[in-house]
Amino acid sequence: MSPIWKGLLASIAVLAAASSASAQVDYPTQPITVVVPFSAGGPTDTVTRLIAQTMTSELGQQVLVQNVGGAGGTLGAGQVAQAKPDGYTLLLHHIGMSTAPTLYRQLAFDPLTAFAPIGLVTSVPMTIVARKDFEPADAAALISYLKENGADTTYAHAGIGSASHLCGMLLQEAVGTQMITVPYQGAAPAMTDIVGGQVDVLCDQTTNTTNQIKAGEVKAYAVTTPERVTSLPDLPTTKEVGLDKMEIGVWHGLYAPAGTDPAIIAKLEGALQKALADETVKARFAELGTAPVSAEEATPEALKQQLSSQIELWRPIIQAAGTYAD
Repeated sequence: MSPIWKGLLASIAVLAAASSASAQVDYPTQPITVVVPFSAGGPTDTVTRLIAQTMTSELGQQVLVQNVGGAGGTLGAGQVAQAKPDGYTLLLHHIGMSTAPTLYRQLAFDPLTAFAPIGLVTSVPMTIVARKDFEPADAAALISYLKENGADTTYAHAGIGSASHLCGMLLQEAVGTQMITVPYQGAAPAMTDIVGGQVDVLCDQTTNTTNQIKAGEVKAYAVTTPERVTSLPDLPTTKEVGLDKMEIGVWHGLYAPAGTDPAIIAKLEGALQKALADETVKARFAELGTAPVSAEEATPEALKQQLSSQIELWRPIIQAAGTYAD
């Protein structure tokens, strides 16, 4: 190689190193937007807003939340996938990132390649609830009721691909019935109609159901985790009531567009870990029946592994159900 080429390559390397160092020093210099691909007031929105304030303090720039709902979370995710990879547009999405590749046969982006993972945030239990005057008194009665009357029972969910939709699929499979599904534009309006008695059953995250359960506004039957949750100690697990196939936790992850500078990703990872270690955040999560992930899980590597393994887990389940969004 000629001395001219060697000098040119050395200059390029110096410029690249300088660019990375600059990103470490200068980022962020303006507010950061975290896109939540679901409606305001829903469980993913709640999780995002809980960590945004602490991340704001850590990064020295305001972390704003923007709700871009629609198409089961793929509309907002697609928007971030095409955003400039400068660290100022992020995505906080849940388990739907792993089901979208199967639910949407013509998905415009590949979750594994269109994003730069930052870290896992939390895994939220789900609860099976119903309008407060629904006939079954407990989980055993609910199972019997659905086996006999599933075709006449309405099931609310937050849209195709939402966590409540996925949980409903598992519930119907576990009980061996089919219900009348009623899709909503988000978890918040679905809960509103459960409380109002317009629909019968909902399975949704504790971040969207705990307050209503404690207030007696809905009837609760079970929680979908292997162990009972501390915020709802009297609520049995799905395994306890005989629904062994109903164990599901809704994990959430923070992403940037693919191509984002590794130095920026590292800074965001650090801010995320600070937020998840904050005592106020942990206390608020506990009130909602969940907890932040460990520092080892709030990393790009852990989120990438989780996403990849969950895509493989959900693919045969969705294909067997034959339910697609397109």
